[in-house]
Amino acid sequence: MSELVGTIIAAEWELFDRVHNRGGRAACQDDRETFFLMRSAQISAWTVSMQESYYRDLCRAREQGRNLLSEKYGYMMARTSPEEYEQIRGLLPPYSKEKTALIGDICQIQVEWQEELSRKYPRLIGNGRVIHRAQDGVYSTSFETYLWGELESYSIETVRLYSEYVSALKANGKNLNEMILANMVRQYGYPSLEAAESRTKG
Repeated sequence: MSELVGTIIAAEWELFDRVHNRGGRAACQDDRETFFLMRSAQISAWTVSMQESYYRDLCRAREQGRNLLSEKYGYMMARTSPEEYEQIRGLLPPYSKEKTALIGDICQIQVEWQEELSRKYPRLIGNGRVIHRAQDGVYSTSFETYLWGELESYSIETVRLYSEYVSALKANGKNLNEMILANMVRQYGYPSLEAAESRTKG
């Protein structure tokens, strides 16, 4: 993990610790090790430009008294809990047409990548989130909706960089989701995705 990635995740952890949940504090908010592992797997797969831009987002939000992680979960509620979302939507930054359009394109690509991974590593993916927003529920947030909510919490500058990166990876036949998953299983001590798949219970 680079110094910048570590700094980003430390800042995120402070925010995550302060997220207020509907049913009280979540168990994952006391699991710092897993949080760092999962977030480092993701953010280490980004370009340095994306990391720097997102860190600026975190710093700017802190100066404004905002919690980007709370905002991320707030945006997700538009799909998972629409009635509750209506009660908090005024507290969230309004949607931007440009950003929402870019996020739609990103989500389409990454959902396709996740479907591809599900075929290649059915046990690993089967133990994670459901893929599609149609499967969302009050207590079940899909990969698609989680990604959408997170991207909505980013600045337009970060989303533009993210979109460029995803498009470049797709053009080169690479899968960002697979890169993130590979980072994750390595941190759990597996030499490869194939090894992790073979040792995962279905």
